[in-house]
Amino acid sequence: MRKAIIVGLTGQTGAGKSTVAAMLERFGYSIVDADKVARLVTGKGSPVMKLLTDAFGEDIVDEDGSLRRDLLAARAFSSPENTRKLNDITHPEICRLIMKKVEGRFFMGYEGVIVDAPQLFESGLASKCTLVLSVTAREDIRLRRIMERDGVSEAEARLRMQAQLPESFFREHSDIILENNGTPESLHEQVTQAARIIEDVISGEFPQ
Repeated sequence: MRKAIIVGLTGQTGAGKSTVAAMLERFGYSIVDADKVARLVTGKGSPVMKLLTDAFGEDIVDEDGSLRRDLLAARAFSSPENTRKLNDITHPEICRLIMKKVEGRFFMGYEGVIVDAPQLFESGLASKCTLVLSVTAREDIRLRRIMERDGVSEAEARLRMQAQLPESFFREHSDIILENNGTPESLHEQVTQAARIIEDVISGEFPQ
C-alpha cells in the first residue's frame, strides 16, 4: 500500500544541500524550502520582527522595515547562546508554515515531500519525517563554497560553520548520508540511490 511521506533534507552549510534538493525535484518530489519560509516569517511587519529587534537590536531593521540579514547573522552566530536565541524566536512560526505547506502538497497529490531545512534537527522537524537525508562535505570544500556563495570573509564563513551541529551528529541521526566531496556525477549517483529508497518507502517495500 502506497503512502505519502515527509523526507527531511539537511546537512552542513556549504555541503551542497540545495543541489541535492534540485536533483530530487527532478525525480518528481515536491520541495518545501525552509529558507524561503524563513524569509516570509521575517518579512516586513511580521510579529517575529518585533521579537528579533528586542533580542538583537533595533538597528537590524532598515528604515523601510526590511531585515538587515547580514547584521542579524553576525550577531546571532557570534555565540551559541545567541544562536539559540534566534532559533527560539523563529523556529515555531517557521515550522508551523512548513507543515502547512507540506499538507498542501499532499493535497495536491504528491507522495513524497522533501523538507529542505538546514536546521531540521534543531527545529524539531526531524521528528515529523519518515526519512532524513543529510549532505556532508570536507571542511575546506564547504569553507570555499560559503565564501563564494555568500560573499563573506573566511572568518564569517567559519562562524556560520561553527554554529551548526558537527558532522558526527548528522551521521548518527540520519537514515541516508550523501557525501559531496567529488564530481557532480558521483553526487547524482548517490541521489539516484536515495530516490530509489524514498520510492521503496512510499510503496511499502522498504519498511520504516
